[in-house]
Amino acid sequence: QVHLVESGGGLMQPGNSLRLSCAASGRTFTNYAMGWFRQAPGRERELVAAISTSGGSTSYADSVKARFTISRDNAENTVYLQMNSLEPEDTAVYYCASVLSWLSEFVPTREIQYTYWGQGTQVTVSS
Repeated sequence: QVHLVESGGGLMQPGNSLRLSCAASGRTFTNYAMGWFRQAPGRERELVAAISTSGGSTSYADSVKARFTISRDNAENTVYLQMNSLEPEDTAVYYCASVLSWLSEFVPTREIQYTYWGQGTQVTVSS
């Protein structure tokens, strides 16, 4: 069993930056590909960014490319989502997810591929 705990959400003004963290426990972190998803009110959950076990491969939603960066610290069992130039459209509950992967550069991009999920952290972007 993998336990994921997100943190770092909050209320931000447009244009500001925010970093989300997801701390993992329970299994060997380096064996798990990680992803950040988000769900806005009335909308389906969508992929924001994902990262391979090695950290060498990533994938982003078109809407966040060049603004968001996913990274992982395997020594700290933590995955991060650095969000810059925040927009009101980024308002959502952000979820961290993980899946066991034996392929070092595999980047799962679909929700159904993920096994474990955190409880989510709210990000609100408003002036």
